[in-house]
Amino acid sequence: MVTSWGKAGLLLGLAFSNVAATEDVITSDTYFYGDSPAVYPTPEGTGAGDWASAYKKAKAFVGKLSDDEKVNLTAGISSKTGCSGYIQSIDRLGFPGICVSDAGNGLRGTDYVNGWASGISVGASWNRDLANDRGTYMGKEYRKKGVNMILGPVVGPLGRVALGGRNWEGFSTDPYLSGILVSESVKGLQSQNVATSLKHFIGNEQETNRNPTTDSKGNTVQSVSSNIDDKTIHELYLWPFQDAILAGATNIMCSYNRLNNSYACQNSKALNGLLKTELGFQGYVVTDWGAQHAGIAGANAGLDVVMPRSTTWNSNLTTAIANGTMKASRLDDMITRVMATWYYLGQDTVFTNPGVGMPSSASAAHQAVIATSQEAKPVLLQAAIEGHVLVKNTNKALPLKSPKLISVFGYDAYGPMTLDLVSSFNFGSTATRSDLYKNGTQWVGGGSGANSPAYVDAPIDAIQRRAYEDGSSVLWDFTSVNPSVDYTSDVCLVFINAYATEGFDREALSDSQSDSIVTNVAKNCANTIVVVHNAGIRTVESWADHTNVTGIIYAHLPGQDTGRALLEILYGDSNPSGRLPYTVAKNGSNYGSLLEPAEPEGKFQYFPQSDFAEGVYIDYRAFDKDGIEPQYAFGYGLSYTTFDYSNLKVSKKLASPSTYPAEAAILPGGNPRLFDELVTVTATVKNTGGVDGKEVAQLYVGIPNGPVRQLRGFDKVLIKPGKSATVTFRLTRRDLSTWDTIAQEWLLQRGTYKIYVGRNSRDLPLQATLTF
Repeated sequence: MVTSWGKAGLLLGLAFSNVAATEDVITSDTYFYGDSPAVYPTPEGTGAGDWASAYKKAKAFVGKLSDDEKVNLTAGISSKTGCSGYIQSIDRLGFPGICVSDAGNGLRGTDYVNGWASGISVGASWNRDLANDRGTYMGKEYRKKGVNMILGPVVGPLGRVALGGRNWEGFSTDPYLSGILVSESVKGLQSQNVATSLKHFIGNEQETNRNPTTDSKGNTVQSVSSNIDDKTIHELYLWPFQDAILAGATNIMCSYNRLNNSYACQNSKALNGLLKTELGFQGYVVTDWGAQHAGIAGANAGLDVVMPRSTTWNSNLTTAIANGTMKASRLDDMITRVMATWYYLGQDTVFTNPGVGMPSSASAAHQAVIATSQEAKPVLLQAAIEGHVLVKNTNKALPLKSPKLISVFGYDAYGPMTLDLVSSFNFGSTATRSDLYKNGTQWVGGGSGANSPAYVDAPIDAIQRRAYEDGSSVLWDFTSVNPSVDYTSDVCLVFINAYATEGFDREALSDSQSDSIVTNVAKNCANTIVVVHNAGIRTVESWADHTNVTGIIYAHLPGQDTGRALLEILYGDSNPSGRLPYTVAKNGSNYGSLLEPAEPEGKFQYFPQSDFAEGVYIDYRAFDKDGIEPQYAFGYGLSYTTFDYSNLKVSKKLASPSTYPAEAAILPGGNPRLFDELVTVTATVKNTGGVDGKEVAQLYVGIPNGPVRQLRGFDKVLIKPGKSATVTFRLTRRDLSTWDTIAQEWLLQRGTYKIYVGRNSRDLPLQATLTF
């Protein structure tokens, strides 16, 4: 049975009443019993949708296994093949095992692979086709290297906390944009027979206290609890996971944090209720590395596989079956789900030698498997280009027009001295936290989401190549905070970054050193263009309005082609078409309680609490609700041409659709009737400028009793000068509904809906109404 979180869908009401109950420091987990409803038993996989054949094969395979073999498949081992994790082989049945490896932006810690644009750059592209192509070519590399499963893509964190250390691995702070882009990524990756591991499920919105720690007195401080109400979890944090499962995602990685005071990897409401019942998930659930905090209780709550290994399962699983604390059918379902995924993707014929191309000093199995290819290069470059967002361009400073002297400043312009983002992954006491990456240009963030580039084409390299071709001169100073500026410079390019890594949340949204470089150059150079390689939101309040700062580009994390992609934008070989996948505030305080991660404090010093009391009002929803003017709005970005909008048309497919979706057999992704198209919206976009350009037309809906507007459609179109294109948005039942916590259904309210179409969340020239 699936239950809601609280009668009114507000678990926070329960949690807050607990807080008021006593002022004593909480020392026992029993204090929180009841915060997260129990949902048992774990639903068995049924082979729903297009999984039927895979389940038939998997069940036949499981029927041949001994108890010991079954148990061995429930926990990974330290791989001898260089993989991040490995599910053991069963040689007598011809099963070679399963290699899983980091990460969602390209393979990490190996050779002969590409360093792809990161999730945040894909989000900034607003390009679903490009997301699919990127996934396809990335999947080809994983397959050639013998990696059965990519540990990604990331849609958790969604980006609730502005300073979140892993926000850059995901796509956007908006669930709709994230959902579309993760769906296309899943389709592309899995088209190459590679499994996807969606992460991190669920509520993993900060790195601070993500794992248990020990304080100075030897007391254990548990992982932070993300306290999320029923409505919010459906309308925000579950939304992109649902889209990815609908697209065929085969694995879910449960997260380190607690969810409503129950560890995510043993939270039966999340795993049994939301994931395996409501969304009809047919694949298997794996822990993040070291995220297991319970034995048999975790298995009964819906956990299927532990990584990297389990000290509490092993023979304890069969003992539990013998003494009745776990059903034999649960163990069989765990393994059936694993093997069904293997068969579902045809890995029984493709992956005969898992990990064959992954280097490991402990193994001679590694081969020089070259996964890079010429055919991938255009996609690599285009993904890098479209992740750049031009947010300021005074007096058409860009594109550059044959400058005679280019002066280059900043620590982010040159090539990396080492690939330490890739080779090191140390979060111990010796790890250094910094908001700057000062090892050269930042092409990716840090931690397990990093990738292994075949090369890094740094900005200065690309600039000097172009200077050679044009006969330009280049001066540079990468180290000075207050550099000398040649007064004859036609343009001064300043390169700074905003670093983020797994294991830490960021310290601030800007830093004084980088800001000083910009202002010191700008006071002596009338044409200063700033390029920010940012792993998350980066505020620019101290110099955004500086008269001499004529251009600002949020370059995000473009991957190995970072320099080449930037030059395409700077010189107009490519027209910038990126748009912000988040809101940039005028200053950090505008994010309010969503700026910083929650910390252990007061009575909860051993059980840190993060109350998502803002509900669905994060990022632009919060700015709209509170009437805060952003520096740059969600969806904002400039082009070298201009676009006009006209001819908005809204049409309903049904005059009076039902309030709730019709009952239907649950398929992967949930009730299929949720995705019935109810409304079609069209508009005309005209290129009124002088060059070809791609426009991202955006549709927002004002749903009754909800945020002022929510993104519910986008269409990226290439339009020639003087020409027009029709953009089309198809709204599904779920797009127009809110979560009814009493009925436990998506509710299509009766009333008036507002329809907005335009350039970004604050520039929407076309408006209409829709009534149900």
